[in-house]
Amino acid sequence: MSNHIFLVGASRGVGKEIAKFLTAQNTKVTALLRTDTARADIEGMGAQVVSGDALNSADIESAMSTAEPIDAVISTIGGLPGESVRPDYLGNKNLIDAAVKAGVKKFILVTSIGTGNSVDALPPQALETLKPVLIEKDKAEQYLMQSGLNYTIVRPGGLKSEAATGNGVLTEDTSVVGSIHRADVAQQVCRCLDWEKANNKVLSAVDKNMLFGQAPFEEFS
Repeated sequence: MSNHIFLVGASRGVGKEIAKFLTAQNTKVTALLRTDTARADIEGMGAQVVSGDALNSADIESAMSTAEPIDAVISTIGGLPGESVRPDYLGNKNLIDAAVKAGVKKFILVTSIGTGNSVDALPPQALETLKPVLIEKDKAEQYLMQSGLNYTIVRPGGLKSEAATGNGVLTEDTSVVGSIHRADVAQQVCRCLDWEKANNKVLSAVDKNMLFGQAPFEEFS
């Protein structure tokens, strides 16, 4: 597995599950945290913590210019409802720019089903609610694809917080929609780190037992 991962978004959700998964594999993880609320938790897993805000490009550049070269960046950042400035695009743009400068080998961006060409997978009501977020996520995806970095984009379905089921799958089928546990997303994301077939791919992530009225689809494997 890649030796040194720079992880952004580790304070909660999928990012925290990725930190758990990687540190359990004894992978070196440097986690960027905007506030100290999750610091003890993340350090307790065995990750190194650096302070910084993804919306501040100087913070990111200084955090990434660590002594040890970074093999891959994983970003799961997204805004919370009601935030005036969302990091979905701007934060990720800063991370992508810094990763290019730092000569990072791979960038994995976690967005969501409904972004970009998977827009038709969502029911109209959900789409209407999520539209402002999805526009920002789409801009981040496009920016990454044009950055020249080796990338994988993972778009999870509806997220749940229970333990991993082991039934998470990836697919290039943009019509697929369903739910998936955050811990299963983390496993699928980490699988893409050294999986050459996943390079420069955009993949949806769902639990094969939690699909929404889905026709059969082809798993990415």
